[in-house]
Amino acid sequence: MAHDNRTTLKNFALLILLTALAILVQGYHPGLEDDAYYLSAIKHNLNPALFPHDADFFQVLFQATVFDKLIAFFLRWTHIPLEWGILFWQCAATFLILWGCWRLARRCFTEEHAQWAAVTLVAALLILPVSGTGLSLTDQHLHPRALATALILSAIVAVLDGRRVLAGVLLLVAFPLHLNMTPFGVSYCVFLMWKPRKAEPNRNAAVAAMLLMPMGWLFDPATDAWRRAAATRDFYFLVRWHWYEWLGVVGPLVLLWWFRSLARGQGSTVLGRVSERLVYFGVFQLAVALILMLPPQLERLRSLEPMRFLHLVYLLFVLIAGGLLGRYVLKRHTLRWLLLFVPLAAGMFYAQRQLYPGTAHLELPGAPSNNGWIDAFRWISKNTSVDSLFALDPRYMEMPGEDYHGFRALAERSVLADAIKDPCIVVRVPRLGPRWIREVDAQRGWRDFQRQDFLRLKSQLGTDWVVLTQPVEGMKCPYHNARVAVCRVD
Repeated sequence: MAHDNRTTLKNFALLILLTALAILVQGYHPGLEDDAYYLSAIKHNLNPALFPHDADFFQVLFQATVFDKLIAFFLRWTHIPLEWGILFWQCAATFLILWGCWRLARRCFTEEHAQWAAVTLVAALLILPVSGTGLSLTDQHLHPRALATALILSAIVAVLDGRRVLAGVLLLVAFPLHLNMTPFGVSYCVFLMWKPRKAEPNRNAAVAAMLLMPMGWLFDPATDAWRRAAATRDFYFLVRWHWYEWLGVVGPLVLLWWFRSLARGQGSTVLGRVSERLVYFGVFQLAVALILMLPPQLERLRSLEPMRFLHLVYLLFVLIAGGLLGRYVLKRHTLRWLLLFVPLAAGMFYAQRQLYPGTAHLELPGAPSNNGWIDAFRWISKNTSVDSLFALDPRYMEMPGEDYHGFRALAERSVLADAIKDPCIVVRVPRLGPRWIREVDAQRGWRDFQRQDFLRLKSQLGTDWVVLTQPVEGMKCPYHNARVAVCRVD
């Protein structure tokens, strides 16, 4: 018993260490990209007075998820400051994913070094892009996909252990966290449970098809505004995918079939089953994605993003590949582990620094941001009225040094629609399309705007503040730094 306790503590400590190393490699950036919505929604739950002008850009969509309500409830219940609470959940989500990977690796590999090689490779590659989908295995900020993924991994383990009721409960819990990704987990679990001698394959495929579609979404008709928003995202149009993106679709499935053969040769029944059913799952989901995304008559279904099944394929592919590397190459040779994982982690770290060069790699609570845009957003949150309405370049996220941080999430103020992230919401909630078009078009030619143009925006849309890259003659700017100025419109 004492030995078992020591082993458990050792495994727990190793998982905590891998979690810390994973976050160190991928970085931590609250308010980044999709977190422009998630963090805004959490803050709105904590303070409903925020975002009086534009809450629809996240509130309508988030009616179908409990994620923001769950995090807000946790923060209220614990009285932990928001910044530390978000960081805690980011660490917890990463830990739970790695824990789920370790549990799955234990079912697939008998050798302890293979198990830990599998988890270590996942930890090193958590920011690996998933071909063509705009996703990575995890994000550099708290995302409901991470929590749903952790639950899906636990459900897969439960299926392998024959605990189907537990698997069903875990998937039911995952659904309200992320309606788009959980059905893929359900579908894969159905394939794992499929027994050819006891059930007809077509019937199981039909069950998987029914479980594929997320529930609870409200589908409005496609409009010209919807099509304009969708056109900003190449991953909605399979005919625009490059050859290397299609290689990223087919390649992992081919290698997984090879992994299946290796597993059978070694008598690894569970590994063979996991690999084989992952190929079946991938081929099936790819067929469904082609049916949903290619016909113009079904264009409205593209917002379901059926190609994102690749997220689960990539995660399990990396896990299995790491275990096989541990079994056949790394074994117990420390030098081999170092020669593989040190350059790999360093390369991923370097890639992240190139993606977000203007921001601290770890944006920890209370630490300097080293980013003039973020400093300006923080000043705005402390020095302007909550009912203010801001305007800034609709492509501000792409500007040098901004590094794709969301204004709403960090400034905590309403803002006119942008041309980078808000189209994602319009694609899912088409009723917002006319407003998005009106506000983005009103800001056309922003970089040549003068005081009279900002006064026009105030007259038409009610903006009373703007964020500029340099002061404009005749504008009062109570805050400015080397990057941006915050100016009144009056």
